[in-house]
Amino acid sequence: MESFKVVRPEHLNHYGYLFGGFLLKWVDEISWIAASRDYPGCQFVTVAMDKVEFRKSVRQGTVLRFKSRRARVGKTSVQYTVKVYSDNLATGTEESVFSTHVTFVCLDEAGHKMALPGSTRV
Repeated sequence: MESFKVVRPEHLNHYGYLFGGFLLKWVDEISWIAASRDYPGCQFVTVAMDKVEFRKSVRQGTVLRFKSRRARVGKTSVQYTVKVYSDNLATGTEESVFSTHVTFVCLDEAGHKMALPGSTRV
């Protein structure tokens, strides 16, 4: 799944760069949407984000492209790889700024782990 965000003034720190927390929020949200679309009706919560390393700074007006894909499936959990690129709209080029793995677990109405729909794993 692909998604895009524009970095606006309210996303910047006092030095004029994107706050890392906004990027992490977007990564979490976009990967949650991907998981929810892949497993309709499942209530997912985030349990892990494996590595947080910001490779490049991001300025106001940058268009970020988020690419999320399913990487691993367990009985009650699913992991997505998320890669983030900054798009240069003037040249059509892009640069990698961030990547991570986000793991979600499926919960029942009582908040207990439950098997993913269609899961055959024991």
